[in-house]
Order: sequence, then structure tokens, then C-alpha cells
Amino acid sequence: MIFTREKLEELEKQSLMPYAILSKESIGRKYKEPEDEYRLCFQKDKERVIHSKAFRRLDKKTQVFISGTGDHYRTRLTHTLEVAQIARSIARMLGLNEDLCEVIALSHDLGHPPFGHTGEEALNEVMQEFGLHFEHNEQSKRVVDTLEKSHPKYNGLNLSLEVIAGLLKHQTAFDQANVNFEVSPHLEAQVVNMADEIAYTNHDIDDGLRSGIINLDDLKSFDLWKEAETFAYSKHGHNLSEKVYISRIVSSIIKLMIKDLCEVCEHNIKKFGINSISDVKSAKLKIVTFSSRMQHLIKEIREFLYENFYYSPDIQEFTQKGKRKIIELFGFFVDSPKSLPLQWTKDEETPILIKDYIAGMTDNYLISEYMRLINK
Repeated sequence: MIFTREKLEELEKQSLMPYAILSKESIGRKYKEPEDEYRLCFQKDKERVIHSKAFRRLDKKTQVFISGTGDHYRTRLTHTLEVAQIARSIARMLGLNEDLCEVIALSHDLGHPPFGHTGEEALNEVMQEFGLHFEHNEQSKRVVDTLEKSHPKYNGLNLSLEVIAGLLKHQTAFDQANVNFEVSPHLEAQVVNMADEIAYTNHDIDDGLRSGIINLDDLKSFDLWKEAETFAYSKHGHNLSEKVYISRIVSSIIKLMIKDLCEVCEHNIKKFGINSISDVKSAKLKIVTFSSRMQHLIKEIREFLYENFYYSPDIQEFTQKGKRKIIELFGFFVDSPKSLPLQWTKDEETPILIKDYIAGMTDNYLISEYMRLINK
């Protein structure tokens, strides 16, 4: 039996909770197009993102370590895939739309510039000189709305509007943490927000230990680590090599965070009477969140990572060099806009063109362009 789109839509309706976003009830796309015979709308979105050039470039963009620093450190792409995997797991547990969660996760960092958050700081600084700003969630929307070009009739990927809403309201401790959104996005978007925090908290612990910048003894003092250690020992025993021990602890922390999140979400849904999508939209608080206890446990480890990992001299040495290169390269193109590649000399304001061009670069490409144009 071949499952048509109509059959898949019916299965969604039968299996998902009443407050989940159903593919059949999507509010649509910016440009109308016929429905696919076999694929759900959010499946189409996911495939468009995966086949985009911006998605491929994530493989050579900084997560914490600059691309090429080591074979086993996370890149922006592997981070994205981990977020997508965690988001799908949470969505499945809560009866939400897995496909919608996945496509938001896969596209949430498409607008991230080279050199991670220091690259974002650099572009924001130079754009402010022109009365503008840079924020990578807004740039992600611009990538899928305008910059990707694969269709003869329109710019962008023409993604479903539920995906666009999830991108604009993506909010974590790193991203738009101080923005006060008036209306809560759908639960699928909230799931991706939390999946992002779960992913980077844990893979940054793993990468930090792998690099030797942070050490195991420091982490063993945190209550969340101790709790995960007890859980891991109960499943695997105490006779573990250091590498396996670290892997099992990180895996256990992820499980503990997901379990806490889903239990709190289930409690909030009942407490606040969430029975429909309109209930979610009218809510004035986050439904998908951690317990206050888990938030405290995570905060302890995150503060340690900020002080001892993200802002360590080893990391800052490379990312600050990248930041300076972005600022200098931006200034070069402002003074010499004709040096931009021909496809970037469009009918746009010059600072926006330069911002789009640099934000799309990989770490290595930015370095090579800097060497070619400035440090000859």
C-alpha cells in the first residue's frame, strides 16, 4: 500500500494531540503552490532546507571551535542535526508534529555567520554604523525567504508560514533571550527552543572535555552531573573507561533534561487548560519548559561553561581573530563595493548586500577572502 498525502494527513489527525499543528491545517505559504501527491507540507519544507546551499555551508561554520580545528568537534551542521534529533524525540513523546519540529530545527541556524556568536557580534557592530542591526534568527528567515534561489517564479524556499513563525521566535539562553514575545509560538516552536538548549549544553560539555579546556573533576561537583552519574551507573555498572563514562553521562543528562521537560509540559497543559492551538497562541507564558529545579541545575553548569569554556583564552584567541577579520572585510567591501561578486551587486543597499554575503560565508571561505583581498 502506498501512503498518499491524504492518508498521511489522516494518520496525523488520529495520532497527534488536539493542540498539535496538523499538516492539513497549515495556514499555507507566501506563494501558493499545489500540494504534493505523497508528501506532507512540512516534509516538503524539510527536504527543501536539506537541499539548500545554506544548509550545506553549516558544515564549515563554527559552533564553538572554528571549522577544521578537530575532526570530532561539533560544527554548526552537526549541532543542527542534534537539535533536530532531540526535537523529534520530544515531539513524539508529547504527541506534537515531528515534521514541523524537525524543519524548524534544521533551519534555525541557516542565518548564522562564520565564527559563531562572535561573528554575529561583529556583523551587528558594523551594521549599527548604518542604523541597522544583525540578528541571526532574522537572517535565517531572510535566507529561506529571499537569499536561496531554486525556483523560477520566486526567491527563497517558500516554506510554510508555521516554520517561518518558529524561526522568528526562536529563543534560547543564547538567542533573543531578552526579547518579550507577545504571543507564544506554537508548541512545536517551543520544543525546538528547548531542544536547542539541551543540545548545546550537552555537546559543549563533551567538546570541552575532549579539548581538555575543561576537566572532569570540575564537572563532577555539579548536582546534575552527579544525578546523571547515578543513572548511568545503574544501567552500565562502574567499570567504564573514561571515554565511555563521559559518553554515558552526557547521554544521561540529555535523558534527564528531556524527561523533566516533558513532565513539566504535560503538567502545564493540564494546569492551563491547553486543548487547542488557539489556547497555545493565547497563552502568556511558555508551556514547554523545565522545572525550576532543573533550570537551577542547568544554570550552574551553563555558568561554568561560560566562564571556563566559551570565554576561555583558547576559544577567544580564535574567535576574536575571526571577529576582527569580519569587521575588516566588511569595511573593505564598503570602500570597494565593486569587489563583491557579480551576483551580489543587486538592487539592495550596499551594507545589506555585504551583510548577506559575509553572513553566508563559511569560516574557511571568509579567511581565504580576507587573505586574498586584505592580507595579501
